Amino acid sequence: MKQILNRLINHEPLTKEEARGVLVSISEGKYNSSQIASFLTVYMMRSVTLEELEGFRDALLDLCLAVDISDYNTIDLCGTGGDGKNTFNISTLASFVAAGAGVLVTKHGNYGVSSVSGSSNVMEYLGVKFSNDHDFLKRCLDEAGICVLHAPLFHPAMKNVAPIRKELGVKTFFNMLGPMVNPAFPKNQLVGVFDLELARMYGYLYQKGVRNYAILHAMDGYDEVSLTGAVKLISNVSETILQPEDFGVARIKQSDIYGGESVKSSAEIFTNILNGSGTDAQNNVVCANAGLAISTVEKCSIAEGFSKAQESLMSGNALQKLEKLQSLSRF
Repeated sequence: MKQILNRLINHEPLTKEEARGVLVSISEGKYNSSQIASFLTVYMMRSVTLEELEGFRDALLDLCLAVDISDYNTIDLCGTGGDGKNTFNISTLASFVAAGAGVLVTKHGNYGVSSVSGSSNVMEYLGVKFSNDHDFLKRCLDEAGICVLHAPLFHPAMKNVAPIRKELGVKTFFNMLGPMVNPAFPKNQLVGVFDLELARMYGYLYQKGVRNYAILHAMDGYDEVSLTGAVKLISNVSETILQPEDFGVARIKQSDIYGGESVKSSAEIFTNILNGSGTDAQNNVVCANAGLAISTVEKCSIAEGFSKAQESLMSGNALQKLEKLQSLSRF
């Protein structure tokens, strides 16, 4: 590790194979916590290169406990986090709304590191069971239309990194990797990223695969469609900039999508929205993201996807999906 750190400090990039090798060595416990923290810190001060990102991704996918659900046409709605905006759990809510519209969802998530409440924090608070049992996950897809993949259960190799990330409390390159390493290998992906450079890296890497994808970056820094301004959309069929008006809604303020100060308050916002008690701004931002997911899978227009998302939320279908998942989690 000393040689690797010296090279990185001298602004030398790693090759794809070297990057992969470092993560494999971390997983094998070859480095101490100080060395790992130093390694993570380097990438807080300079951008990760495309080859490094690809190497890190390949290592995590090679080491993960994969879930074989290739018979299902699923999508993952996931953001990198790390945008510093502290919104409520928009992509997780959008996942249930998409499921309520008939789209199968394999939701990959984790506890919050650089935010108050990550996807797993809210799911755990609401009584959703975390499991890597294939039969249970397939049953969730069959009966609820959504299954939750809690990252630590599928990436045990990263147990040496998790406490260090938590202690650092800031975004690291693992934020960049999260959406890329879904152990179910979904055929579709809606992913939000915290900067435009990373959006282009994702686009390049996803072009080399076979999945159907849409990559989002709000121009004012959000890792999702925020409706506070324009959002860059890069997909396997087009590259464009969307405005709130493209969803047929008005622009909103940042304060309209604030996420609260605790897991409890985040969970309350979550359930209020699914119960039909959300504000217009909250409902619209959830439906905008869910609508893009629906559009990505069904290849319908964004307006049609948004309409289907609204129907899912307002009819209570999305809430029923959460309640079914909670019910399945009790057994």
